[in-house]
Amino acid sequence: MKVIVIIPAAGLGTRMGSAVGGPEKKTRSKQFAELGGTPILIHTVRKFDAYPDTSEIYIALRKNEGKEFRSRLEKESKLIRFVDGGEHRQLSVGNAIRAISAQAEDIILIHDAVRPFVNQEIIQSVVEAAKKHGAALAGVPAVDTVKQVERTAEGALVTATMPRERIVMAQTPQGFRYDVLKKAFDEATADGFLGTDEASLVERSGHEVAVVMGSARNIKITNPADMELAEFFLQH
Repeated sequence: MKVIVIIPAAGLGTRMGSAVGGPEKKTRSKQFAELGGTPILIHTVRKFDAYPDTSEIYIALRKNEGKEFRSRLEKESKLIRFVDGGEHRQLSVGNAIRAISAQAEDIILIHDAVRPFVNQEIIQSVVEAAKKHGAALAGVPAVDTVKQVERTAEGALVTATMPRERIVMAQTPQGFRYDVLKKAFDEATADGFLGTDEASLVERSGHEVAVVMGSARNIKITNPADMELAEFFLQH
């Protein structure tokens, strides 16, 4: 059984704004912003390169960024392969799925490029759960009260309070047996369905998704405040 990692890294990350490089570099992707002098994406890649069962790491990049960054990534790991990134995450992951050679029982891990603080325990827990259940993700219990709202022209109105004990904030990695993930992607493509994450496609395909404990430190860096917290985590 192989463990193959897919890291979609083709997003623009416009919410990062000047934290990525100032007004003159607004289109530079957040995954290339430097954290402690090293691009976030490289921090992330190192976590999966260090996982002993990783067979390959597929990174989806936009073509124009792939050229300037490819050689640097290749120096990080001999496991890295590249695929073209799509206009959205699902296309990027789909391109990687089509590029890999895997058996039905192989485990495919998909991880956000900008979650550099995932640890080996979380990765192992997702792999083991995916082996057992066919599909799994890391998640943390909701801490805040969750409200369901209805959008209006003047803002939003609360329509319900969700039972917090039943809410999980999904993280990555998300892990799947290859046959489960391939089926879900094939069905979504045939139906023109666009999901918010890979688990949503697998859920739609009728397969249950197990949840393992993530970590409050396993943050997704999407805005300048996240970057400040990431710098703190890196220093401590």
